[in-house]
Amino acid sequence: MDLVPKLCKELLNVWQRGRHVFICGHGGSAGNAIHIANDLLYGAGIHAGSGLKVEALSSNISVVTCLANDLGYDEIYARQLKVKAGPGDVLIALSGSGNSPNVVKALETGNAMGMQTYAILGFSGGRCRELAQVPLHFPIDDMQVAEDIQLIIGHMCMQWLCNALCGE
Repeated sequence: MDLVPKLCKELLNVWQRGRHVFICGHGGSAGNAIHIANDLLYGAGIHAGSGLKVEALSSNISVVTCLANDLGYDEIYARQLKVKAGPGDVLIALSGSGNSPNVVKALETGNAMGMQTYAILGFSGGRCRELAQVPLHFPIDDMQVAEDIQLIIGHMCMQWLCNALCGE
């Protein structure tokens, strides 16, 4: 898929400009967001001495549960972006169905803020496919395989960045 190299190049651009990457997902995709953030922070820059400034928005359970309780579950990522992100930052939304309200709202917020928005999606791609500036859509009607693809793309990006940052 030709959009994976586009994501890789965008991540390199963000790294070079000192901007931030935010990743979000729901359920298993929330766990994948944490895994991919780790790979981009540490793995991608292990030989270059630095990785990306990246955060999985699902990683701070205190923030997630506070926002869910006080503002509603659909606000857990959008509110964090409003506080932490800025124009030129990148949002990567992970979703099997593409219809999780919290991920949909994150993409809406990211677009409104001038972020570059990407989504890695399964099934029909849902609403996220319409909202993401760059939807990486895989029409697979199996949630576990859709989540596996998220990690595969994350690992491809990490390895590509590692090579690019080391001048290989």
